[in-house]
Amino acid sequence: MDLRALHYFISIYEQGSISSAAKACFVAQPSISASIQLLEKELAIQLFFRHARGVKATDAGKQLYPLAKKLLGQADAIKSLFVQKNEKIPVSLGLTKGLGVARMSALLKDFTTSLESIELTLVSPNEPCDAKIIAIEECHNDDNFIAMWQEDYVLALPHNHILSLKNEIELDDLHQQPFIQRTPCSAWQPFVSELSTKQINIDVRAKIQTIDYALGLVSAGVGLALLPLYNELEQYSDISFRKIKGVKLTRKIGLVYKQENRVTSLLKQLITRHC
Repeated sequence: MDLRALHYFISIYEQGSISSAAKACFVAQPSISASIQLLEKELAIQLFFRHARGVKATDAGKQLYPLAKKLLGQADAIKSLFVQKNEKIPVSLGLTKGLGVARMSALLKDFTTSLESIELTLVSPNEPCDAKIIAIEECHNDDNFIAMWQEDYVLALPHNHILSLKNEIELDDLHQQPFIQRTPCSAWQPFVSELSTKQINIDVRAKIQTIDYALGLVSAGVGLALLPLYNELEQYSDISFRKIKGVKLTRKIGLVYKQENRVTSLLKQLITRHC
């Protein structure tokens, strides 16, 4: 039995479509389809039902899945016993602050498992690196930028703050309110300029760098904060997030690189699965 065909079968089972599995396995779709057909012929069973949106495993496919996972796991264990360890491939990736731990961990897990013997180092985007995941404002003129996420800035405030009773915050509501300033933040200066045109003054109580510290200070009641809204922030049950009426501030996050190479090519393919 061809272990590679089992690997393709597992990928199709988990991805739900042959085209998605082909991208994940970095092979042409006809090749992965042919391997599955040969596997079905060898086992004399049908593994998937084809439909317009992809595929669905048959009962036989559902029965094979845990067995195939176990078999490939054992094959990898045997291989690791006898294959000489290759020299580590150093890869440095620059990350801007406040990208969200969960989504970046999922992306980096796929990245490190897709390249053998990789040694990944996460660095500041200001340091020399193979590629970066940063805001578009941090790019240089000769950078290539592949968009990943776009997020709106919202106002973070303690759940017991009087303004949390409103569905949308007016700029006038912010006059003399205590604020936490996060630096660097591409939206801060446009936000302050908008306040200035309306002669609205805020009281900056703290200046910090990371979103995590900003959330901690908001939760403690030190002040309000202007933050990009992404899924992980929903876990903060003691903080409310509100849009500011008439103010549209966004940040666009993407993969940035100078020249395409094996690292950036792989990251570009993984981005389509995580964004």
